[in-house]
This record gives sequence, structure tokens and C-alpha cells, in this order.
Amino acid sequence: MDVPAGWTGIGKAIQRTFETGDFNHGLAFVVAIGRLADAADHHPDVLLTYPRVVVTLTTHDAGDVTDRDLRLAVEIDRLWAERFAAARDRG
Repeated sequence: MDVPAGWTGIGKAIQRTFETGDFNHGLAFVVAIGRLADAADHHPDVLLTYPRVVVTLTTHDAGDVTDRDLRLAVEIDRLWAERFAAARDRG
């Protein structure tokens, strides 16, 4: 199973930290992740702090990382690249 670039295997999960730069960008990113997760009916653990968001994905009922986690990771990466990475750089 190939973990997407930028994500790290942590036990039976994958995790990525997104440097949002400030709390407001982080909060907006978390809300957008929530919409993706609801659409996928697959919900990550999300930690919002200043100045980052940490996302952890695992399939709890399988007890491991599954294709559902990998697909959602790719979608979160796309969301980050398209809507949030540039906004963070603009401040």
C-alpha cells in the first residue's frame, strides 16, 4: 500500500501536518476537511493548533489503513494545494 507523499505511517494510521500559518486559515481548512470527510463518509482525527493542522487517518473498524484512508488523503492534499497552500503564503 503506497502512502501519499507528505503522509507518514504511524502505527496503524497515516498522518500529515499542514502548516497553516495562523489559526483562522487552519480553522477554514478543518471545516473544508469536514465537508470532504462527510461526503466520503470517512472521518479523520483532526487537531487544530496555532499554526498547524494535523490530520490522522485510519479505518477504525478494519484496525488499519485502507484504501478509504488513502483516497481521503489524496483528496485532502488536493484541497490543500488548490485552496489553502497559496492562501497561507499570502498571509
